[in-house]
Amino acid sequence: MKKMITTSVAVAALLLTSVQADFDFGDMFKDMKEAALSMSKDAKDTVVSLKDGTVETTKSAERTITNVSGDVKDTSVKLSDDIKTSEVSTSKDSRDTVIAVSTDTKDSITNTTRDLKDSATVASKEFKDSTVAISNDSSSVVKTVSNDSTASVKSVSDNANDTAKTVSNDSSSAVKTVSNDSSSSVKTVSNDSTSSVKSVSDNVNDSTKTISNDTRASVESTNTNLSDTTKTISNDSTSSVKSVSENTNDSVKTISD
Repeated sequence: MKKMITTSVAVAALLLTSVQADFDFGDMFKDMKEAALSMSKDAKDTVVSLKDGTVETTKSAERTITNVSGDVKDTSVKLSDDIKTSEVSTSKDSRDTVIAVSTDTKDSITNTTRDLKDSATVASKEFKDSTVAISNDSSSVVKTVSNDSTASVKSVSDNANDTAKTVSNDSSSAVKTVSNDSSSSVKTVSNDSTSSVKSVSDNVNDSTKTISNDTRASVESTNTNLSDTTKTISNDSTSSVKSVSENTNDSVKTISD
């Protein structure tokens, strides 16, 4: 480092010498020496400072590592103790829980068995009582229905006989009435038909005569009108033919001239 600085200063001095001829080499060498000494002291101080900084950083890092290691060790020990305590507590709680559940299950099964047995006994007695009561009620209902059915059949039979007699009498009366009414209606229709036939025959004769007279008059009128129309058409045709002929002759003469 010192050699590089010295060489640089010498080169700079030579360049200055070539530019300025009256330069003093003694002053230059003094300045160079002082600059070299100053730079050497600064470099030495910088190296010492770097060394001190490095040492201090190393010591700080060592102290930090030591502290961290201690904290990690303490934390690991504490965590291990906590895990051990937790496992012991969990094991005790699990054992106590299993014992409690087993006891509760046993008591529940015993109580359920007793309740089922009592319920089955009560249900059996109630079913037996219900069966007996239903059987008695069914017998009473069958007897009542049988008696009611017999009475109903007799009542319906009597009512049917009375109804048949009444319908027979009413039918005979109705047949007689319809027969008498039919005879009267036939007579009335026969008389009305005879009168209607006579009236229609007279009206047909009168209508035939009127139509014959009207037809003859219409034919005569039509013949007369046709004759007049034919004469008119013939006269008009003759006049038209003459007019056309005269016009044709005039046209031919005009074209010829």
